[in-house]
Amino acid sequence: QVQLVESGGGLVQTGGSLRLSCAASGSIFSINTMGWYRQAPGKQREMVALLSTGGSTTYADSVKGRFTISRDNGKNTVYLQMNTLKPEDTAVYYCTLIRLKTYWGQGTQVTVSS
Repeated sequence: QVQLVESGGGLVQTGGSLRLSCAASGSIFSINTMGWYRQAPGKQREMVALLSTGGSTTYADSVKGRFTISRDNGKNTVYLQMNTLKPEDTAVYYCTLIRLKTYWGQGTQVTVSS
């Protein structure tokens, strides 16, 4: 089993920044993809950013140029630096690890006030 624990969410004003962290533990293999999804009220969960152990990144168009994903493979931790936040970024952000199956964290709330 894999456990994912997120931290770093909160309330921020438009234009502000937040950094999310997600630490993975358990049966983690060296090759996997980690990243972030988000779900706003009344909307479907959507991909925000993904990063493989090989360094390949994928970003949603809505966050390109504002968000940066990174990881520390030695610590099994993935980060999401979010800059120039907008009210439409308000959502619950979920950490994910993909390796044969998809694992999810419990989610952390990000609220951007206008």
